[in-house]
Amino acid sequence: MIKQRKSIGFKIGSVEIGNNAPISVQSMCNTDTRDIKKTVRQIEELTDAGCEIIRLAVLDNDAAFAIKDIVKQVKIPVIADIHFDYKLAIQAINSGVQALRLNPGNIGKRENVEAVVKLAKQQKIPIRIGVNAGSLEKKLVDNNELSLSEKLVESALSHIKILEDLDFGLIKVSLKSSDVLTTIDAYRLIAEKIPYPLHLGVTETGTLKGGLVKSAVGIGTLLAEGIGDTIRVSLTEDPVEEVLAGYEILKSLNLRKHGVNFISCPTCGRTQIDLISLAKQVEERFKNIDKPITIAVMGCAVNGPGEAREADFGIAGGIGEGLIFKKGQIIAKVKEEKLLDRLETEIKNHLFNS
Repeated sequence: MIKQRKSIGFKIGSVEIGNNAPISVQSMCNTDTRDIKKTVRQIEELTDAGCEIIRLAVLDNDAAFAIKDIVKQVKIPVIADIHFDYKLAIQAINSGVQALRLNPGNIGKRENVEAVVKLAKQQKIPIRIGVNAGSLEKKLVDNNELSLSEKLVESALSHIKILEDLDFGLIKVSLKSSDVLTTIDAYRLIAEKIPYPLHLGVTETGTLKGGLVKSAVGIGTLLAEGIGDTIRVSLTEDPVEEVLAGYEILKSLNLRKHGVNFISCPTCGRTQIDLISLAKQVEERFKNIDKPITIAVMGCAVNGPGEAREADFGIAGGIGEGLIFKKGQIIAKVKEEKLLDRLETEIKNHLFNS
């Protein structure tokens, strides 16, 4: 059992953050926010995949105004991603955004910060401070006495102090680097220094395969240590893949139960069935189940049911036929071409009657 780091709790829209609330899965649209129809469509796709909070880039005033129509049409909270222009933050709040991603030290004069914070406090709009290794302040970049992870922490603390000095406490923090070890070290350091929720992610991880590995190692390591309150798996890919990956990381650590947990054994010389194809077909057929259930695809009819006895349902392949099993007990033997249909029947009956 993982003991989660205790942090201050608050809500982003209807989603509980921190204070041992379930770790939420976020993503970010790659659409132009000004294209309301396209952005809403992508948010709906992400929501169907399980995304709980969505972030939108706010490049200009038109994008800030577009949020007003977007939030009316979507079911999950929206975070406005703001850089440098405090007026965009104010307009985003007025448009109904439920949170901001904004570094207060980057939006100019103190009165600009005060204007944003005053409105955010009135509307109970949390602010995520997002520090990125690629955009550190020059004085920190030039400081050769600090490691990169220490620089990330110092940058975050300076932004936090600005908000704290204005008596603002609805703060969430992220410290991201494309280097996994730097990211892990930075989060470990700041977790001991602040009481605020932490948003986890490894930035610029690349395309699907490499990005999944880096994100799983970085985010998974921290979550296993009890660090982290929200996550985003950043991929150069359809954002839906980010959401699916996020849940797989959480499920692997028993931190969330969401949809199907797939188990499949590696192929070996004993396998007498096209296991790779079968496993992919099972995953595809049952990917839209939203109830927590474990399905196993095993290559050996002799050992498979026993090896996957904790699975709710499973298939064990043989020569031209296979076994359907439930909690390790064989319930049917059917021909290979009928395996998927019979498995689906058993699962549907179980879900319908449970």
